[in-house]
Amino acid sequence: MKKIILTLLAAIMLLGAAGCTKTATTTTTTTPVITTPVTTSQATTTPLPVSFDVAQSSESRITTPDTTASQLAALVSGNSTFAFNLYQQLTQGNSGNIFYSPYSISTALAMTYAGANGDTATQMAKALDFTLPQAQLPPAFNDLALQLASRGQGASGTNGKSFALNIANALWCEKTYNFLPDFLNTLGQNYGAGVNLLDFVNSPEPSRVIINNWVSNQTNDKINNLIPAGAITPQTRLVLTNAIYFDAAWQNPFSADKTQNGTFNLLDGSTVSVLMMNNEASYGYTKGSGYQAVELSYSGDQVAMDIIMPDAGNFTKFESGMTADSISAIISNLQTKSTNLTMPKFNFDSSFSLNGALSALGMPIAFSNQADFSGMTGNKDLTIADVVHKAYVAVDEQGTEAAAATGVVMSAMAIMNQNNVTIDQPFIFMIRDIQTGAILFVGRVLNPAS
Repeated sequence: MKKIILTLLAAIMLLGAAGCTKTATTTTTTTPVITTPVTTSQATTTPLPVSFDVAQSSESRITTPDTTASQLAALVSGNSTFAFNLYQQLTQGNSGNIFYSPYSISTALAMTYAGANGDTATQMAKALDFTLPQAQLPPAFNDLALQLASRGQGASGTNGKSFALNIANALWCEKTYNFLPDFLNTLGQNYGAGVNLLDFVNSPEPSRVIINNWVSNQTNDKINNLIPAGAITPQTRLVLTNAIYFDAAWQNPFSADKTQNGTFNLLDGSTVSVLMMNNEASYGYTKGSGYQAVELSYSGDQVAMDIIMPDAGNFTKFESGMTADSISAIISNLQTKSTNLTMPKFNFDSSFSLNGALSALGMPIAFSNQADFSGMTGNKDLTIADVVHKAYVAVDEQGTEAAAATGVVMSAMAIMNQNNVTIDQPFIFMIRDIQTGAILFVGRVLNPAS
């Protein structure tokens, strides 16, 4: 059989001046209270080691956002463009597997963008491909999140669980710092972001533990230590977080009895032995100039994994030219055909500090003392200290489990013929929501054994 260099694209598309303490009543708790997180199932929380305060906005989440179909389409299109622009940045100088959630990163930075003004806002919009006017972006993100929350009703997850696509946002504010009610209300109404008050000034490390435990809870313990040691300091004033968790069974599961060791060909010409799954079923399939593509639906037929396999020896060229438009064109040509599919089992995680990549994409001011986030506090007194991201993926005979989280740390300035497809060489993958086309996860596997 002809060797095929895979590009597995698995994208989930479905899927005012007062301080934090002045927007509503404050209570003391040992577990996080988040304002209406968007989930398809209720997240389980466990007690956290340090108590903290929670401030609830007087404005509840808007469940019928005032957006149009064209605005939602513009948001998804821009997010998809950003997904692959970021991919090109993350793969530079990286010789290993990669996995990340452009949806999570876009959401966390969209919440940050809500407080940006002037050149800072202009640069962020360009780098993140936010094409909607600034005031229209939060309702559009809300509309998309609510649609994603509706996916998988009655569908199956892995290991006998129910389908899960859980999304949650939270704000972590320095308890002595003042934030504008309009900023907090925008995030509460459109992102369901609860306001949690922490003592960054006197207890930066316990505060970091609290945030990281919240992330772990929201991602079924798949994302741990999102905020690294030293990232929270006495100068930290605000941390914005997004977490996403996905668990879904295949529409056509692989039989474990058919899984056996097989050869996977690496880019350098060497090989590794890995467990290869096999299944004969009807899959979306297309063959174009220099590639083949296969689509695997998940239970409920609302989410899919798209695998794009460049011809042998063409992986680097295909990857470097990959854009949202080129991938969309391939997906649009998929047709249901009988396919004998062989592909590897794999699981791995990735972590990134995104400051350099985001600056290279065109938003360096946000990380400098010239940053203007006066929409948050009324003053030009905050800058982004770090944007951190972690992601996890596991693919086996039953389906896929994936999770990711993003933290923005802000500091004070200072056909019926059967096709045989064997995915036995490096590939790129994403998980996508079929209806909206929103890209939630993107990855690359150069060695499934690592």
